[in-house]
Amino acid sequence: MMQWIPRSLTLAAVMGAGLALGGCALQVRSDVNRTAFHAGQCHTFAFIGSFRADNPMHGTIANPVNESRLRAAITAHMATVGVQLVKDNADCLVGYGIGSTLVVDPGFPGPYGYGGYGYGFGAWGWGGPWGPWGWDGPYVYHQGVIGIDLYDGKTREALWHASVDQNLSGATGTDAEQRIDAAVAALFTHFPG
Repeated sequence: MMQWIPRSLTLAAVMGAGLALGGCALQVRSDVNRTAFHAGQCHTFAFIGSFRADNPMHGTIANPVNESRLRAAITAHMATVGVQLVKDNADCLVGYGIGSTLVVDPGFPGPYGYGGYGYGFGAWGWGGPWGPWGWDGPYVYHQGVIGIDLYDGKTREALWHASVDQNLSGATGTDAEQRIDAAVAALFTHFPG
């Protein structure tokens, strides 16, 4: 026997699922130097620089294995936009970076705030002064960033910058490779052209 489900309830469930999935998307920030960049400017590229061995983060998220993964992902995605890697006389130069910082979310009391989830006993009895939701206080987490910069090969003028929030802290092997490729794919959705 089929049950009748109100259309508004179905719509609310679909919208809720869409919002939940949308919250998982990588957040890309991108900027183009429109006075210096023009379509078709980059047919070839070369990498500029690399992670330095004396970098204090060298053995953590900015390790040489992740650098190789990042360079491979950039090379693959540059090829999809028609730009090939060369050793000399490149039309454009590509810089990149992987970073991480600690972020402190101060929290907010109550069930609708940033950190106000959980139960506890406070000075006001069960659940503290804000009811059963309590207040967990500050929340500290790693915020990772992967960035790509594109420069003119002759003038060295900046053409494009893009960065994406992607945490590689503790990621190794296939997990790190997938996170890096997903980040670079997200960045290239903003590639100028």
